Amino acid sequence: MSGEAPYRQIVGQIRGRIESGRLRPGDRVPSARQITAEWGVALATATKVLAALRTEGLVTAVRGVGTVVADRTPAPAAPPARRERRPRAEPADTTTRDQVIRHALALADAEGLDAVSMRRLAAEHELPTMGLYRYVRGKDDLVRMMVDAAFAEAPLPSVPPRGAYAQLELAARHLWDIFRRHPWLAPTMSITRPEFAPHGMRYTEFVLAALAPLGLPMTEMMHVNISLFGFVRGLAMGFETEAQAAQHTGMTSDEWMQRQGELFGGIIGLGGFPMVARIAEIDDFDLSLDAVFDYGLPRLLDGLLRRAPSTTDSVKKVPFLS
Repeated sequence: MSGEAPYRQIVGQIRGRIESGRLRPGDRVPSARQITAEWGVALATATKVLAALRTEGLVTAVRGVGTVVADRTPAPAAPPARRERRPRAEPADTTTRDQVIRHALALADAEGLDAVSMRRLAAEHELPTMGLYRYVRGKDDLVRMMVDAAFAEAPLPSVPPRGAYAQLELAARHLWDIFRRHPWLAPTMSITRPEFAPHGMRYTEFVLAALAPLGLPMTEMMHVNISLFGFVRGLAMGFETEAQAAQHTGMTSDEWMQRQGELFGGIIGLGGFPMVARIAEIDDFDLSLDAVFDYGLPRLLDGLLRRAPSTTDSVKKVPFLS
């Protein structure tokens, strides 16, 4: 074993856990980050470990869960199919660009964007690494296509609701749902270096079209668009942080907060935090990302739209500003 490559040693240890029954079909195996922490190797080595386990058919990626032990129970044998003679053809690569993008999306959803590499995708499609460049020009190109594919899954309606407020609210909630389905997406997108993906640009087109009747100059319309996008993206970055924390700790956010009670109490006991101490008196405060989003969105929209000079689009009145 001492002369064996480090990643092969780790593969052997995880394989041993699977074969001994310590890890059963459907159980989550260590993620790339957990492998780096447990065995003290680089992230690239950890990614290579997971790729080797997949190649052996021991594990599989499950969207929204991570990499789990594969169920290798043999399926019932099917009766032999009647073979038809066909004209001899040249061998063809059955991989398509869409397959590569869908595979990359599934990996990123399950393990994070760091788990997606050209080498890993090529290995799992049984292609030489350079062969993958027939479909994408490189990692940056791949990520742009992944962003575009994520937005393409849920197009905005062709007939929007009436009024700028309703249209902007719909666009923001649409964006929020996309970020929820793909936790890696919000940290990937940039305000100062936007991804020019056609389906993603349709979101921007929808928002600007909602603002067009209000009489705002184009510069201010763009500021409204970026402010709304920044609000949604900023909160949605918590989806990836929470997913990583849950993987590393094995605890939900509620369980983690319960464990912090003693630490919180100790700090408050030092004095000097009278307002923060009152937080402990709140019985029903919801710190979930959805709750914060639902609280902030109507207030942001109301503030942004009150600046519009046009009176043809009535701003929705909300109780906290009435």
